[in-house]
Amino acid sequence: MKKSALTLALLCLAITSFADTTLITDLNGYTLNSDRDLVQFSALQFTNDKVDRTYTNDDELPSNIDNVINGNGRTLIPGLIDAHGHVGSYGFSLLRVDLVGASSEEEAAQRVLTFVEENSELEWILGRGWNQVLWDSNEFPSAATIDALVKDKPVWLTRIDGHAGWANSAAMELANIDRNTEDPTGGQIIRDENGDATGVLIDTAMRYVSAQIPNPTFEEQKFALQTAMESLATYGMTSVHDAGIGSQTVAAFKELVNEGPLPIRVNAMLSASDPLYQDRLGEGFFSSDDDTFVIRSVKVVGDGALGSRGAALIDDYSDEPGNRGLLRYDDERLEFLMRVAMNAGFQVATHAIGDNANLKVMDNYERLINETDTQAMRHRIEHAQILRYEDILRFAELGVIPSMQATHATSDKNMAEDRIGSVRIQGAYAWRKLLDTGAIIANGSDFPVESPNPFWGLHASVTRQGQDNEPPGGWYPEERMTLVEAFASFTIDAAYAGHQEEILGTLETGKKADFIFLDRDMFTIPENELWQVQATETWVNGVKVTD
Repeated sequence: MKKSALTLALLCLAITSFADTTLITDLNGYTLNSDRDLVQFSALQFTNDKVDRTYTNDDELPSNIDNVINGNGRTLIPGLIDAHGHVGSYGFSLLRVDLVGASSEEEAAQRVLTFVEENSELEWILGRGWNQVLWDSNEFPSAATIDALVKDKPVWLTRIDGHAGWANSAAMELANIDRNTEDPTGGQIIRDENGDATGVLIDTAMRYVSAQIPNPTFEEQKFALQTAMESLATYGMTSVHDAGIGSQTVAAFKELVNEGPLPIRVNAMLSASDPLYQDRLGEGFFSSDDDTFVIRSVKVVGDGALGSRGAALIDDYSDEPGNRGLLRYDDERLEFLMRVAMNAGFQVATHAIGDNANLKVMDNYERLINETDTQAMRHRIEHAQILRYEDILRFAELGVIPSMQATHATSDKNMAEDRIGSVRIQGAYAWRKLLDTGAIIANGSDFPVESPNPFWGLHASVTRQGQDNEPPGGWYPEERMTLVEAFASFTIDAAYAGHQEEILGTLETGKKADFIFLDRDMFTIPENELWQVQATETWVNGVKVTD
C-alpha cells in the first residue's frame, strides 16, 4: 500500500513538472458561454492543451506563469469549425487544374492547356471547379473545346459541386463511351442532337471515366491530406468534419496521426459507398489520444446537386420539364445503409439537396431513429438545401441537425430560382425558418466545392450576399442569421454536430486550447466587410500551427 501511494505521488509530481502554463494578456477576446451569449475577455490562460480560464479587465492576473505573451490588443476567438468539407479532395485540388471562377468554357480550356504545358510529365490531366452557370452560354461544355487544345492526353475535369464531369475525347475513348453506352442508374451521359456523348457525365455516369484514372499512391494521398490541413489552418480553421472517407483515407489519416501531430482536427465520416463500409463499422469508433482525429459517424449520399440538375425533386425542374433529378440509391438500399450504421452506434449524416431527397431521408430517420433508439446520436442531413415547410419542422422534432453551407446560397442565387421556381425557393437555404423551430445549424463550406474561407461563410450567413455585396439588401434577406448565431454555427454548434461540444467550440475551462488571432474585430466592423477578415495565427492544442 505504501509503495502504491509513493508511486502515485511520484507520478503526480512528474505530471505537474511537465505542465506548461501560458497566459496571453492584453486581448480583445470573444467567446460564447453555455447559453450561447457572446462574452468578452482580456486574457486567456491555458495549461498544455486545455483552457484554464479567461480573465476580464476587472480580474487580477496571476504572476507565477511559465509563459506570458502580450496580445497587443489583438482580437482572439475560438478556432472555427467547418462542419462539412472534403479534406482529400481539397488537398488534391491544390495539386490540379483550378477552374474555379473561369468565366467561359474557352477560359477553362485555356487553363487546362497552361497546366499541361507546365506539367508535361503527367499522364492524366485532372482538374475541378468549372461552373457553366457563370458562363454567358449557361450551357454544359463539350469535349471538342478541350480537344482543340489538348487531344493527346486524357483530360477529366469535375464540376464545382463534384456531381458532373467534363472529359475530352481521349478520356471518353479510354472509358469506351460512345453513342451506344447506356446511362447508369443514378447518372446521365449528356448527348447532342445526334445522340453522341458531348463529354459531360452526371453523377454515377462519372464512374465511366473516373474508373480509368490510376488511383493515387498511399504516399500521394498522405501528402494531399497534409497539404490540405496545413492550408485550412491558414484560414483560421482548427477543426473540420470530413464528409465521407474510404478505407485507404482512414489508413492514411491514422498513419499521419502516428507521425503527428495533425495540424488541425479532423472529425471524419466513413463513406457508405466504400466496399469495406461494414468492416469499418465493425471496428467501432476511433479517437486519437490528442483528439485530432475522430471517427464516429458515416456519410450517405442521397441525391445529386442543384446546379447539375441532379438534386432529387418531388416535381419537375422549373427550367427542365420532365426532369426531377437523381436519387443515388433505391429505397431499400438507402434504408439498409442507414440502419446498419445506427445499429453499430454511429451517427448518420446523409447528403440531401432536393426536396424529394430530404423527404425520403427524413422519413427514414423518423422510422429508424424509433426502431434503433438513436435520437441521441444527433443524425444529420448534409446540405438540407430545398425543404418543404412540413420537413423544416421535423428537424427539431427528431433532433436531426441541418448541416448547411452558407456560401452555397450566395453561389447558387443566380440559378436556384430558375431551377425550382418562386414557390419552392421559399423553403430553400432556409436558415431562419430552421432556427426559429429550434433546430441547431452546423455551418461549413463544402470545400473544395466552395472556398474553405470561414469568413466568407460568416459574411454570407449574416448578409445573404456574395463578396460583391450583391444583391442590395441580400438575397431573400428574411433568412439571414445574426452574427452571434452565425458565429455559433461555426463554433459551438458545429462542435455539437460532431459530439465534441464538451471539448471544442468555446474557450471555457477544461476545453481544448484551440483559438485564432484576427486582423480586425469581426464584431465591430460593418457586416459587409466580414468576408475580408483574416486569421493571422492559428493555435491547436495550445500550439501555434501557423504564423
